[in-house]
Amino acid sequence: MSASTRTENLSDPLYDDLFMKKIFSNIAFTVMLLAAATGLAFCFFLFGNKNPANITVIYILALILIALKTNGYLYGIATALFCVVAVNYFFSYPYFRINFSLNGYPVNFIGMLAISLITSATTTTLKRQRLAIAEREKKLAEADKEKLRANLLRAVSHDLRTPLTSIIGSSSSYLENYRSLSEADRLELVSNIREDSEWLLNMVENLLTVTRINDSADNKVKKSSEVVEEVVSEAIQRLQKRLPDVRIRVSMPNDFLMIPMDPTLIEQVLINLTENAVIHSGSTEPVDLRIREEDDVVSFSVRDYGKGIDSSLLPHIFDGQQLSSESAADGRRGMGIGLSICRTIIQAHGGTIHAANLEKGAEFTFTLPKEKEN
Repeated sequence: MSASTRTENLSDPLYDDLFMKKIFSNIAFTVMLLAAATGLAFCFFLFGNKNPANITVIYILALILIALKTNGYLYGIATALFCVVAVNYFFSYPYFRINFSLNGYPVNFIGMLAISLITSATTTTLKRQRLAIAEREKKLAEADKEKLRANLLRAVSHDLRTPLTSIIGSSSSYLENYRSLSEADRLELVSNIREDSEWLLNMVENLLTVTRINDSADNKVKKSSEVVEEVVSEAIQRLQKRLPDVRIRVSMPNDFLMIPMDPTLIEQVLINLTENAVIHSGSTEPVDLRIREEDDVVSFSVRDYGKGIDSSLLPHIFDGQQLSSESAADGRRGMGIGLSICRTIIQAHGGTIHAANLEKGAEFTFTLPKEKEN
């Protein structure tokens, strides 16, 4: 950054305005706390023990709070001076006179000044450490975002190529061989084009979902209390429009469950996981969707009874990479992008997600935290 740029930043009206507001806030806090401490000291002095040592304790507490809550050393030093003078003038004999010859006066002043400097120095150090930690966490979050974007781009470059190539091939065959194709062949080509187009549309929706989350300031989502049964039902209905023959067995508690979530995003997670179980498991058995209520979370499990997941792929299953060599070979779409987006959505809700192979088939489980009771 050049010297001229730094000068422009320092003379920026917005910067000046924030700086003045901070100074005013520090001064206002200092004055109000000293006024409150003085009022409390008078109450103790008039209705209790008139020992100045008790009054000094009140001012020391006020001094510590001011040093903690204000920026820099100036306010603490000014408060130390005020406290020493206030104790001397208001609460030491002869009252309402400054008497610098009182025993212990230099000790009181030096003691309060030392407390102010030590507290201010400690607070400044802690504030700098908090800022450094916050900056480091921000950089780590940015690095995670960049890693996710890189994985998504890598997956998109692979997974989009297959359906696009299929659409181009089917449409070219249809146009070039229209007269020689039978009605059944034409329908098959058009069906293939439609299937690939629907899958591309679903991928675009997924990518828009993850982009919306990553563009938010804190990688969080807007949540509202939703009925779990209604969200599950809506997800299944949306999936059955795409896969009319899909069979899903749902198991959930009899109790009425409401948890904070973005219902559209959680529906997308349920659709992605269930669709993967139907398409990639290689099983004709129904998919099990189980919802369980636990202590602080509600868990959702999607299980199939197929061939399971290659153990070498499990550690990277949510990284957004192509997960099946078979998918690439036979033209079926991989599930990497959808699972990566599932993880992003669940983490944005403060939950967890993992996958595991069972004795028969595989199971994906994610959790959503319950609403905290006040």
